Amino acid sequence: MRIDTALNWAIKQLEGGESPSVDAKVLLAHVLNKTQTYLFTWPDKTISPIEQSQYEVAVKRRLSGEPVAYIIGQRDFWTLSLKTSPHTLIPRPDTEILVEQVLHWAHQRLKTAPDIPLDICDLGTGTGAIALAVASELKDSQVIGVDFLLEAVTLATSNAKSNAISNATFKQSDWFSDLGDMRFDVIVSNPPYIEDTSPYLAQGDVRFEPKSALISGQDGLDDIKYIIKHAPHYLKAQGLLAFEHGFDQASRIQALLLEAGFSDVKSVKDYGGNDRVTFGVISG
Repeated sequence: MRIDTALNWAIKQLEGGESPSVDAKVLLAHVLNKTQTYLFTWPDKTISPIEQSQYEVAVKRRLSGEPVAYIIGQRDFWTLSLKTSPHTLIPRPDTEILVEQVLHWAHQRLKTAPDIPLDICDLGTGTGAIALAVASELKDSQVIGVDFLLEAVTLATSNAKSNAISNATFKQSDWFSDLGDMRFDVIVSNPPYIEDTSPYLAQGDVRFEPKSALISGQDGLDDIKYIIKHAPHYLKAQGLLAFEHGFDQASRIQALLLEAGFSDVKSVKDYGGNDRVTFGVISG
């Protein structure tokens, strides 16, 4: 079977999905271990029977709704290539906004004290996406990512190694439980924030992602409330706490931060125009 024939077949199979053409190309490039540019350049190249069989299996998995990132075991985020696992959430483009806000704040802080490296903690690190993106840009800072799942810690550690990032480490911890007396300039988190009755849980890629990384009580705020309550103990003076959250949760999270003694509380919109990131600085 030729490359162009294989792509046309897959697109037809995936018709009606979110992105049949994109998915078909990503999956075939993965099976062939080639770039998508190769597919465009050599459409008349023939794929082997084994490759055809592997491609058919991959397309069938996608047709069942399984996320492409789980099928190929990889997802690009920021400037990084990250291994993925069904144990963790798939990194999403909107999360890069959270990284951007942390980096903006960090660069402003470093202007006032350029010789003092920042200590940064990523709570619920998953693949390590946020921790590694921040560490890759703030090379003199020390970043620690924690997750209650050992599988996530192992995956994030592997991602640090494969991306040659040495200033990020990972450990198992249920939020703050194993951080001892550590203190941070920044605590950042993309925690679970979906209501346990949300119809969103039965849609698209989310159906295959771990519910423990998605659901957080009746209003979706259980984990965010917990983090806000305990974060002041782990933040240095004038330290930053920043969250990714649901599109309709910004005002409630702002109120929670203000009640807990945070100042300079702000929210930032995602690429779709929805409030997606909220942060504040601890007073004192």
